[in-house]
Amino acid sequence: MPTASAPLASRRPFPFVTWLQRRLLARWYDRHLQRLGLAEVDDHLLRDLGLTREDVRRECAKSFWQA
Repeated sequence: MPTASAPLASRRPFPFVTWLQRRLLARWYDRHLQRLGLAEVDDHLLRDLGLTREDVRRECAKSFWQA
């Protein structure tokens, strides 16, 4: 059990923090995979979805953490 004077690096994070970090990383990775899939959709299906190539380009240009 770390004492009050123990360095922060040696302390174990709370389970909730670890769970939250995993959820966030999983969400970011899932968003990345969805954008990769969207980039591969053909024009016919994009029209069915009501999207243009420009819409897809803008969405795929976002960083993985941006919703």
